[in-house]
Amino acid sequence: MPASPKDRAPASTHKKVVVLLLDRTPVQGYLNSGDLGRSETIDLLSPDGEHRSISLSAVKCVYFVREFQAPFQPERKVFLSRPKIDGLWVRLRFRDEDLIEGLIGNDLLDLLDTGVQITPPDLHGNNLRIYVPRSALEEIKVLGVVGAARRTPARPRVPASQSKLFSE
Repeated sequence: MPASPKDRAPASTHKKVVVLLLDRTPVQGYLNSGDLGRSETIDLLSPDGEHRSISLSAVKCVYFVREFQAPFQPERKVFLSRPKIDGLWVRLRFRDEDLIEGLIGNDLLDLLDTGVQITPPDLHGNNLRIYVPRSALEEIKVLGVVGAARRTPARPRVPASQSKLFSE
């Protein structure tokens, strides 16, 4: 007899991450992504099971990775051509003058949060997404809107005197 949906264990909320600190020290662990940016600290569970609290002001990026053994920093930091995925195409400039491009949802309210989550340019790499706290950024620049709905051109208005011309 198959297990009902209520009997199944809930999906893990802890994701594999590599936290890159501002001093360029990488820290591997598991993170509850729902809590990210809600407080001034990141609660990280190390692969050995130790709990570590990291101040968000000391974090440069949080890389959500597929595997810990693969390189966590993206091979490509910019798009080679215009991205195909819907969203805002942004360029982030860090306080240390490092640059990275990515895609965020087409909602500017996301930028008012404590940080921004981007989809990196290399979709087939080890990174699934990257969280960058606002404290690590110098500038966010929107490079384009991808997949925006096209506005239909307004129909030309017909002057009232012409509308009677064909009805007579």
